Amino acid sequence: MADFKNILVPIDFSDHSAVALETAAKIAKAFGGRIRLLHCYQIQPGGVSPYGIALPNNYYSDIRNAASQQLQEWQKRIAPEGVEVESTLMGEFPSHAIAVTAEEMRADLIVMGTRGLSGIKHVMLGSVAERTVRIAPCPVMTVKA
Repeated sequence: MADFKNILVPIDFSDHSAVALETAAKIAKAFGGRIRLLHCYQIQPGGVSPYGIALPNNYYSDIRNAASQQLQEWQKRIAPEGVEVESTLMGEFPSHAIAVTAEEMRADLIVMGTRGLSGIKHVMLGSVAERTVRIAPCPVMTVKA
């Protein structure tokens, strides 16, 4: 049987991510493992909105700060479980960032939701979960809300 000591939980603040975090916390507790939360925020490059309006200088830092605050709140959700948790925030495409982070932390398992907040993007780009399953360096458990 596998020993799940290092668990990566990619989150996008959706209901599916909440269920993935709850599931990962139970697994981590059972195996004496720890969790790393990963949130990827994506920002249009170039400093110009799709409408030709220049973005304010603090736009990028405001997005990062807002994401960081939400990530800290999610970390607090599993504090009562007594599971060690840390978090990482990245401004990269999610499936790539998930694979890189899993490799870097030597993850034994990735636990993630099957759907997120992407809506119609799934039809055009495929889901982050599907891509992650294909490129992940370790087992991936997907959960539904």
